[in-house]
Amino acid sequence: MPRPMAIHALSRDDLLVLVDGFLDAFNRNDLDAVMHHFTEDALYVTYNGKEHRGKGKIRAAFEPQFRGEFGKISFLAEDRLLDEEAGKAMVRWTCRHELEGGQAALPGLAEVRNLVFRGVVGRVFAWQGLDVLHFEGGKVREKRTYSQAHVPLGRGAR
Repeated sequence: MPRPMAIHALSRDDLLVLVDGFLDAFNRNDLDAVMHHFTEDALYVTYNGKEHRGKGKIRAAFEPQFRGEFGKISFLAEDRLLDEEAGKAMVRWTCRHELEGGQAALPGLAEVRNLVFRGVVGRVFAWQGLDVLHFEGGKVREKRTYSQAHVPLGRGAR
């Protein structure tokens, strides 16, 4: 049975521009640019199932990353699957972390965590995942992240 055609279907080129602009904003470490890509009532679901609805809550969820609490982060897009009619994209990526080499005299929680990570996985490490992005009006209405990592991730109650 054929799917109904979206009212405002995006072209393949439109989706590529939106997806690549979104990834570029992350790689430039530009939180304002990342947030510009979201609708006001967007939904972001993290790799461990935590839900953040609305730009304010999504921004708060991203702030530690953009403050550098997990080191310098970059995303390399490996694959993109695009559904123009539904306005959806799936991006498989590798997330690379570079943890700082130096440490403060009295390290905070982020620095202590990074010291532990450096001891376990090294100064540079990567993990893989994918984002399923739903677009509406040229903005991200929903972002669902899934991951594949060597460290088991707990799934707490919501």
